[in-house]
Amino acid sequence: MTMPGSWPPHELPYLTADNCEVTSKASRRNNCIAWAAREDFRNWWPDPMGIGYWPPGAPRSATIEAFILAYATLGFALCFDGTLEQGVEKIALFGKGKPGEEIPTHAALQLESGQWTSKLGPFEDINHVTVEGVCGPVYGKVICYLARPRAAGQIQSPEA
Repeated sequence: MTMPGSWPPHELPYLTADNCEVTSKASRRNNCIAWAAREDFRNWWPDPMGIGYWPPGAPRSATIEAFILAYATLGFALCFDGTLEQGVEKIALFGKGKPGEEIPTHAALQLESGQWTSKLGPFEDINHVTVEGVCGPVYGKVICYLARPRAAGQIQSPEA
């Protein structure tokens, strides 16, 4: 079966043409952390040199806690799981490493349909049927979920 995008198949082994759809061309314009925040024009990353954007007030460290605080600036808070809830927008934070010491690697945003949308590094933006579709050697696994009320009239997916 032909892969739906240009990413190396061994890096995202659970993505197939049956469970994901490419929604934009490959681009370095933004990253997955910004994409989950509905921004498509800059990279979010807590680099200590201040090169990437990072929300004011959130610690500039690559920790799950710092990412939770960064998304909290947009109204997100920890929630129990990625179950679809009407009127609620969710983000899944991925990481790799020892339990309790995971390094953040990826963020995916849940759409109103229950599917998820991700920006795959310098590759395409995709919609994927399950959050686990992007688990694997590159992004690791879901560490936690965040939620906020979905704004009325909000678009189905981030603009490309």
